Amino acid sequence: MKIPAKIPRIVKWVYPDVMWQIPNSENAVYLTFDDGPTPEITDWVLAELKKFNAKGTFFLIGNNVAQHPEIVANIREAGHSIGNHCYNHEKGWATSRENYFASVAKTNALLNTKLFRPPYGRIKRNQIEVLKNDYTIVMWDVLSHDYDKNCTPQECAANVINNAKSGSIIVFHDSVKAWPNLKESLPIVLKQLSSRGFVFKEL
Repeated sequence: MKIPAKIPRIVKWVYPDVMWQIPNSENAVYLTFDDGPTPEITDWVLAELKKFNAKGTFFLIGNNVAQHPEIVANIREAGHSIGNHCYNHEKGWATSRENYFASVAKTNALLNTKLFRPPYGRIKRNQIEVLKNDYTIVMWDVLSHDYDKNCTPQECAANVINNAKSGSIIVFHDSVKAWPNLKESLPIVLKQLSSRGFVFKEL
């Protein structure tokens, strides 16, 4: 089943202990990027964000962080936020509590962040109950589908542009898999949302 670009209200109601959006009066939206850091791609994202004076939040995989600490430093130096995305992109539904928490802790030893996003958005209620004591668990309001090879860059951009509103948390991926869509859709989104008066803030 394909996850909708706009998360249904009932899903947010079922999982009230996680962050889906951030209501505000500043016309701010929150761009997030999952699965990095990735050589060349993450730095390209940083350059694109800079063109629009945009800030974002990068949910990083611990194993990638260990391999590319210099890219993490680039993200921090550019003024963006960083979040935990597990060490090996573990799926919460298919991972034991012990192993899941160990993955989160191993990643946080590298990042020291209070933000956490479960890979695939899949997390058990009992995992939420424990992790919410130490982290803000961040989900999303709008999904670009940039990782979907059956989605064109134009469709990815439209998923965001047509559904974003003030307070939306928007998901892109700075990964090799998403790159064909990301490299075309992100500039479109930044340009179009900027022209509509949106500002881009970090979490």
